[in-house]
Amino acid sequence: MVEEVKQATPGRTAERSEPGGDEQAVRPASFGVLAWARWFWRTLTSMRTALILLFLFALGSVPGSIWPQRGVSDAKVSQYFTDNPALAEWLDRLWLFDVFKAPWFAAIYLLLFLSLVGCVLPRAATHLRELRRKPPAPPRNLSRLPQNASFDGDLTVEEAAKRLRGMRFRVTTGPGWVAAEKGYLRETGNLLFHIALLGLLVAVGAGALYGYRGNVLVVEGEGFANTVAAYDRYMPGQQVNAESLEPFSFTVEDFQASYIAQGERRGQPLDFLAKLKVTDVPGGPQRDYTLKVNDPLDVDGTLTYLIDHGYAPTFRITDGKGQVAFDGPVPCLVVQPATFTSECVIKVPDAQPEQLGLLVGFLPTTVPMNGEWVSVFPGAANPTAQVYGAFAGDLGLKNGRPQSVYELDPTSLKKMRPLVMKADPLAVGKKLDLPNGAGSIEFTGVKEWIALQITHDPGRMPALVASVLAVVGLVLSLTVRRRRVWVRVGEQQGKDRGHVEIGGLTRTEGSDFSEEFAGIVADLNPGVNNDAR
Repeated sequence: MVEEVKQATPGRTAERSEPGGDEQAVRPASFGVLAWARWFWRTLTSMRTALILLFLFALGSVPGSIWPQRGVSDAKVSQYFTDNPALAEWLDRLWLFDVFKAPWFAAIYLLLFLSLVGCVLPRAATHLRELRRKPPAPPRNLSRLPQNASFDGDLTVEEAAKRLRGMRFRVTTGPGWVAAEKGYLRETGNLLFHIALLGLLVAVGAGALYGYRGNVLVVEGEGFANTVAAYDRYMPGQQVNAESLEPFSFTVEDFQASYIAQGERRGQPLDFLAKLKVTDVPGGPQRDYTLKVNDPLDVDGTLTYLIDHGYAPTFRITDGKGQVAFDGPVPCLVVQPATFTSECVIKVPDAQPEQLGLLVGFLPTTVPMNGEWVSVFPGAANPTAQVYGAFAGDLGLKNGRPQSVYELDPTSLKKMRPLVMKADPLAVGKKLDLPNGAGSIEFTGVKEWIALQITHDPGRMPALVASVLAVVGLVLSLTVRRRRVWVRVGEQQGKDRGHVEIGGLTRTEGSDFSEEFAGIVADLNPGVNNDAR
């Protein structure tokens, strides 16, 4: 009996019909692991997938500019939780306050990297083979090409090849014909663009592994040393340790913020600058440096950026036994950016006989309005401090729970005894006596604080180089056209002059080759008016 075999389809295998089994159906094999892996790799490395992932990569970065990010604006993240607790909880679940550390962002990053590798490597190998390949021989009928011309002349194959080489064509010759091609830089630029994207991803990954970032708040007159313990928030890469930090230090001698004083734009900021005394290495000489926005301090590749500022009014607090329990600046959080109205929290755990906690509002330029005291300008033209609440009792600092320095613990606050609720503003040098002999609070002056972000990113310069190369590659791929030209030289019977046929076409869709082709024809047959179609 003749055996029948059905043709196998991709992912399926055919089985032979056994003798006497005419009714037996051919059972397809299951789509195996290898076939699924091959399908997944082909899908992942397709150009469409790469473009989709690139779009998702850009789209995934957008939330980082919409919502405040931890490590950049921690205070704003905390304020967002205060203002919108329900929404902030959901945003936090989606990692929208830590976009660039989110698992979904990392997944897009890695898939894009693999997709680009799968796209670029085969295309690079193909392009290298194409660069080594000679232009093909001319087709039989050059008059059927999109661009063609013919004329009678004394042009030889050698002369045509020489002139085409002068036009920077790659040329090969044969018996009675010349083939020329140029525009390889188009595909080179395309590959350069994709390789640069790969380099950019590698640079970002290297920065994440071998770089670090930290935030610190420094008040005027105070200093900072680049050690792990000095940071308010420290985020090292996986390959970074304490010894990796550059051992520099600086002191903030002065901070100046200038604002528009008149007109419709009154109160808008003009400039911010901090005057620093910098020591690059321990025991080294000090140097002056003016830190500005987008003009960071650079110490051997470690950059210090000015990212925020605010007021730090100074207070002297005397406890119930007449002893100075606190004397110094208190950084305040800005609650009204237009006028820099701020709120401060002062915790005095050393006060006797009871600990003290104070809620204070700081008004840079204070005026009375509708029975209230408000600030009307961000500059400290008439600074006052208004005690909103003073409490005595246990601050809960020894209960083992971490507390923010910018708020009184709500649980402890319920157990504390209120002393003052919304007193009149204090001018500089004025004092408020607390009732029941609990002590006093004196507003002694005004300083300012600056928030700094200190980063070390070894992938920064490679990322810049990759970005420049990506732009160069994109320009080449958009402006260069791939085109071919063929010249066939033949003799005519009964005539002294030969017959020359020229044909050309472009391998780039949507590009016009007619003007350049006419110039090529004119160069091959100078002084003759040729009819190029």
